Amino acid sequence: MSLNVELNERPQPDELLVKIADYVAQTEITSVEAYNTARNCLMDTLGCGLLALRFPECTKHLGPTVPGTTVRHGARVPGTSHELDPVTAAFNIGCIIRWLDFNDTWLAAEWGHPSDNLGGILATADYLSRVAVAEGKAPLTMRDVLTAMIKAHEIQGVLALENSYNRVGLDHVLLVRVASTAVVTKMLGGTRDQIIDAVSQAWVDGCSLRTYRHAPNAGSRKSWAAGDATSRAVRLAMITMKGEMGLPSVLTAPKWGYYDVLFNGQPFKVNQDFSSYVMENVLFKISFPAEFHAQTAVECAVALHEKVKERLDEIERIEVTTHESAIRIISKSGDLANPADRDHCLQYMIAVPLIHGDLVAEHYEDEFHRGDGRIDVLRSKMEVIEDKRYSAEYLEADKRSIANSIQIFFNDGTCTEKVSVEYPIGHRRRREEGIPVLERKFKRNLQTRFPQGRCEQIFELCSDQAKLEATPVHEFMSLFVMN
Repeated sequence: MSLNVELNERPQPDELLVKIADYVAQTEITSVEAYNTARNCLMDTLGCGLLALRFPECTKHLGPTVPGTTVRHGARVPGTSHELDPVTAAFNIGCIIRWLDFNDTWLAAEWGHPSDNLGGILATADYLSRVAVAEGKAPLTMRDVLTAMIKAHEIQGVLALENSYNRVGLDHVLLVRVASTAVVTKMLGGTRDQIIDAVSQAWVDGCSLRTYRHAPNAGSRKSWAAGDATSRAVRLAMITMKGEMGLPSVLTAPKWGYYDVLFNGQPFKVNQDFSSYVMENVLFKISFPAEFHAQTAVECAVALHEKVKERLDEIERIEVTTHESAIRIISKSGDLANPADRDHCLQYMIAVPLIHGDLVAEHYEDEFHRGDGRIDVLRSKMEVIEDKRYSAEYLEADKRSIANSIQIFFNDGTCTEKVSVEYPIGHRRRREEGIPVLERKFKRNLQTRFPQGRCEQIFELCSDQAKLEATPVHEFMSLFVMN
């Protein structure tokens, strides 16, 4: 045989495709903690989406792709009157969820936001439930949604534990597409083999570059990229259910597979089984709409506000001690061109609460930044230093800390104490303290969109685990429709 002729023998599916499909198709989730955390995650994620509807730069992306298009039994977009096909609805929901960088986070070798998958999950579940009811069949329940959330979190998070896509220039929304594709295919009635086929399509799509997350190109695409990924997942799941074939060696194929083309020829490391670990340990952004590597830094800055607010002009330097990932991802100097640039700047997210005592979404807007020249002055005085212990414990499975410290030095030789926070309020280690704050955040976000009676109705339902799980999806979604 000529050495130039490739052997065209279709292989067995790659091991990772099978492992994902077996988990989605066959594994029963039994963790009470995972379901309870998923309920809190649902509240928080939807609340983030409702809050984003206050921002025109977000809402301009919403609605049908072709204006005026209507869809019978369409999926609803919370906080709006839109009823869309599930692919477009997934983009809409994913867009509002991610817009303010305020939903949950997973930090490992790769980071990301597992609740981004809710765009595809919720759109598909609402559509399927509305069709089922119209046909006299039983709808999906919110228990089904929570189960899909747990499994999507797990797939995205476990793949991130030891595989850094960002180090080869690839964006973490790839993992949203893979996870959403797997669970949505199952929701559509897909078999184990169909899940394998659909997930292979998700991998063969390749990956977005991280260009839009980093200087000098950081911009608003990072706020809708996850919506695009979860929407694409719904599309891939649906065409698979129509009989589209898969690509069994999409990861391992020599020369043309994902590993050789995009991962420097290295296979992914997956050294633990899929279960419910990620949902149980997920990090909530409870207090601040800030990139998660900066959450504890903002807590430190808020703690120092009262001690420095009258002495801002006397500050000589600000010493920020942090971990390697924060330095690599969000430490930056120079002009900040837009809100998306600012909410990924460690120094900006410290300066604002030092001056104002808080950090809210409006603080990233152009008008606010232009109106307060003190922010850039303080940024110029910051020295960012790595603490090797912080970097190590960021990656340790039993810690997963996200530590930051701030100390401020004045021109007269005096200084503040060094304020340190190693675990943010949204960490599993601070759940008891954090959940009441999360609930207050959800109530505030509901009030930005609905009258008081509706807010109370939604909150009461979401606070009752058993009642929520038994609620048909289409009835749940109707509570979020704007008339």
